[in-house]
Amino acid sequence: MQNTPNLNEIKLVLEAVLLASSEALSLYQLKKLFDVELSSEILRKLLEELRTEWNGRGVELVNVASGWRFQVRQEYQHYFERLSPEKPPRYSRAVMETLAIIAHRQPVTRGDIEEIRGVTVSTQVVKTLESRGWIDAVGHREVPGRPALYATTKQFLDDLNLRSLQELPALESVGEMTAVLEARNEPETHNEPS
Repeated sequence: MQNTPNLNEIKLVLEAVLLASSEALSLYQLKKLFDVELSSEILRKLLEELRTEWNGRGVELVNVASGWRFQVRQEYQHYFERLSPEKPPRYSRAVMETLAIIAHRQPVTRGDIEEIRGVTVSTQVVKTLESRGWIDAVGHREVPGRPALYATTKQFLDDLNLRSLQELPALESVGEMTAVLEARNEPETHNEPS
């Protein structure tokens, strides 16, 4: 590459790499593609231009918590699912309520969740959410027994097509949050089946 960056060529490289990638790529990762120094502002501008250029197509460029990725548009997802008719996992009400509490109140301990739900949280519920990559222990509360503190992960945000927790709707009850999470618990819309 020359010293003066060719923005059209950079945009083509971004498009190619993002289309070929099976996961979202951060601005930091995208900057490493080029020999010239590119500011985050220039990269964001080029990515926004790409997003606009892909409007009206079957796939879209989106910005999620982990970075940028191409994915099948929601209205065409049912066609994509025909290639992989496997149903997404369905989670119990206990799993979804626990996830809703963690997402809304994080970081929380199992004791906090039990206090809110009014029932004991089984180890299997926590393991299910950890194995999905939606929650992780982020520390320990400094009280006797040092219980683990749980919070949601970037994978959780990515799977729900969110950039941050602030994009979750403000809800009055755990039941409302559970309904939102269940509605959004659709198969992932990456450019490759999971």
